[in-house]
Amino acid sequence: MTRLLSGLVPVAVYAFVLLSGSVAFAQPTCKDCGQVQSIRYVEEKGKTSGVGLVAGGVLGGVLGHQIGGGTGKTVATVAGAAGGAYVGNKVEQNRNTKGHWEVSLRMDSGNMRTLTFSSQPTVKEGERVKVVDGDGGKRLALLAN
Repeated sequence: MTRLLSGLVPVAVYAFVLLSGSVAFAQPTCKDCGQVQSIRYVEEKGKTSGVGLVAGGVLGGVLGHQIGGGTGKTVATVAGAAGGAYVGNKVEQNRNTKGHWEVSLRMDSGNMRTLTFSSQPTVKEGERVKVVDGDGGKRLALLAN
């Protein structure tokens, strides 16, 4: 049976405070706080429209046609067109390649969350952060450990 001291604090809690000299308070939970688990750069291969393929094929065919004569000229033209088409397609694909940064967080709630950023984040793995909504989207604010 506990008796209230001054009507507010149970005697058992009051005795704990007197004996230990300190009071432990539970940390308030932060639903937007967590720890950085990983940071990685992800590159997405660009899509092609076929323009590079066609332009490369035509250019390769024209250059191949400049070589040899007779049957050799035909072979060089076909090979030039095929090689040019391949190179033109790759050039277009590389030109359209885009990348972004993915930051994986283990939230204080235990859930995992992944955020995507266009530029490299300033936080490091293991740091505690808070996800903050801003005008330009979400950002990570570093928390004191």
